[in-house]
Amino acid sequence: MYESTEDFAKRIDPIHKEAYVGSWTHYVTAMIDSGIVVSTAGLQSPETGTTLSRKGGELRVQDGPITETKEQIGGLAIIDVPDLDTALEWAARCPGSSVEVRLNLYQ
Repeated sequence: MYESTEDFAKRIDPIHKEAYVGSWTHYVTAMIDSGIVVSTAGLQSPETGTTLSRKGGELRVQDGPITETKEQIGGLAIIDVPDLDTALEWAARCPGSSVEVRLNLYQ
């Protein structure tokens, strides 16, 4: 689940925080109630991250996200559904800016 810089700011903005948290609470509760949730996690804002990369055998450590983009990963949900269409239906209900859906590689 990706969020824009503006979405991340809503998490702590006194004017928008309640609506922001409420939309996510509603969405996650619906997934839990449906019995499809394996795991969920909201992530701290991108600037709190540390990125490790290798180049020419050398390990590099960089504070912050790996790239500067308009949207960053704000959270994730691992759900157990029968097919891609069902996963896309749940993704369409997500209050985030955009959602990337991937199937389990080993299924």
